[in-house]
This record gives sequence, C-alpha cells and structure tokens, in this order.
Amino acid sequence: MKAIQIHQFGGPEELKYEEAPMPKINPDDVLIKVFATSINPVDWKVREGEMKQIQFKFPLILGWDVSGVITEVGSDVKNFEVGQEVYSRPDLPRNGTYAEFVAVKAGSIAEKPRSISHVEAASIPLAGLTAWQGIFDHGKLELGQKILIHGASGGVGTLAVQLAKWKGAYVIGTASENNIDFLKELGADEVIDYKNQQFEKELKDIDVVFDTIGGETQKKSVEVLKTGGILVSTVGVQDEEAFKAKNIQTHQFMAQSYPEQLKQMADLVDSGKLKPIINQVFPLEEIAKAQKVSEEGHTRGKIAIKVI
Repeated sequence: MKAIQIHQFGGPEELKYEEAPMPKINPDDVLIKVFATSINPVDWKVREGEMKQIQFKFPLILGWDVSGVITEVGSDVKNFEVGQEVYSRPDLPRNGTYAEFVAVKAGSIAEKPRSISHVEAASIPLAGLTAWQGIFDHGKLELGQKILIHGASGGVGTLAVQLAKWKGAYVIGTASENNIDFLKELGADEVIDYKNQQFEKELKDIDVVFDTIGGETQKKSVEVLKTGGILVSTVGVQDEEAFKAKNIQTHQFMAQSYPEQLKQMADLVDSGKLKPIINQVFPLEEIAKAQKVSEEGHTRGKIAIKVI
C-alpha cells in the first residue's frame, strides 16, 4: 500500500510518500480502507520528537483520525462486518492513518455519520473526542452554565462551541477578529477578540474554562473563573497553585477513544446539531504541506486529507 512514513524524528522533510507493508490485524482488530484522515497537532509533535515517552517504532506512519470502509475483521470481532462505513481515533502507539489501510481495534470505532462525506467525517474523531471529554467529562458542563473556550476557531474549538451550545450553556470564545461572525454563526453567545480585547477584564463568574492555548492565556483565566469553577486544558496546567488558591479544579488530559461518544457525535451530525468545519483539503502525498499549515496555528477548523 501507499503511505506516508517517517524513518526518524525531524521536520516535514522526514515525511516520505512510499510503499509500506499492509497492516496485520489482531483478533480484536478490523482493517479499514482509508478514505480520509486529518491533521492534528499531535501528528507534527510526534514527528518532531516531542512525545518520545511513547514507544514508537520506525518506520512510523502518523495520523490518528480515519473515516473509511472495513475490508477485513478479526476472528474475535462480532459487532462489525466487511463493507461498513466507520470512523475512529485509532490507538496512538500503532501505525496511523496516513496510509491506504489501517488496522484499528474494533473497540475504538463507530459507524460514520451518514449525512456527510468521508473527508468531513475524518475531521471529527480526535478533535471531537477532545472537545466532548474536555467540556463534559472533565468540565462537567451543565445547562445554563457559562463556558469560556480559548482557541474557539480551531479544530477542537469549533466543535466545542457547538457541543456546549447543544448542552444549553452560555458560550464565550476567544478568537481573532475575522472569526467573530463565524463563531456566532456556530452558536457562540459572545466572542472576545484576543488581539484587541482583554478577556480577563471583560468576563467574570465563568463556570468552566476550556483551554487549548496555555501560556499567559491560561494564567489570566484564573481571574475570570468563579470560586469552585473548573479549568480544563489540553496543553497542561502551568500554575496549579494559583487555581487552588481560588478553589478552582484543574484537569489536563489527552482524549481517549470511546466509541459511544463517537456514536453520539455522529447522531448529532446527522440531526443537524453538529457540523465539522474544514479549512483545507490536501491529497495524501502533500501531507508535509498540510502539516506546515497546521503548525502555523491560524487554521479555522480542520485540515483534512483525502486518500481516495
């Protein structure tokens, strides 16, 4: 099969479009013919060697989003069959989805949303699971609460805004000026222009802050959270003591692949309550270019990769 592989950690030039062995499936796996995948920051962070604590083996195929069709099922798999359209966030240490085929545990997949294309579906799993688990599992967001979403126009942020609004929360996002109207169309009640406004001076009594930015943005968030509020971060918590002083709970996490959550998001997509936002689509052989765009950090929504 054709795949994008890296043979060592490094820059985008390490991404090689070449022949690779077909994946071998375990008894609890399915083999998926990859129709589409997408770019996530974890992809280029792994490529650069930032996550060496995970035992990756070279040559390595990156990519941890997939939408495609099952072509083979393992001997222990009972609830999926050849020909089903599915989507998933595969396990991180294994070879990923920058390829024509990928082996994935059956316990990590769900039926693809029926109303959208594979390209659109492939943009959801990792970003969607991150948003869902961040605001619901860790943030405990409830009807009527106020949530502040940092990086609201990004891949995770655009889904988090929609999910929080679906839950019935009052949704505030930080983004650049050119994304204000866009985010309001997605359901945000307020949008703070982070370049020209100081959110910490304009907001107060926030129940949940969902932080995908870190740094000074995170530090200033302590000022807007109410006592007993919750900060959830995808990039780590830098000053836990400042939050503890205000009795604010802090959570840092990496999304897990829960098929029931993928199914719930597929249902929301098919009922018109959630839509993936695609910024650009690249072919498989241009993944190096796609990763460079992602690293610039100004993408609205997701960058998708069309394999078929």
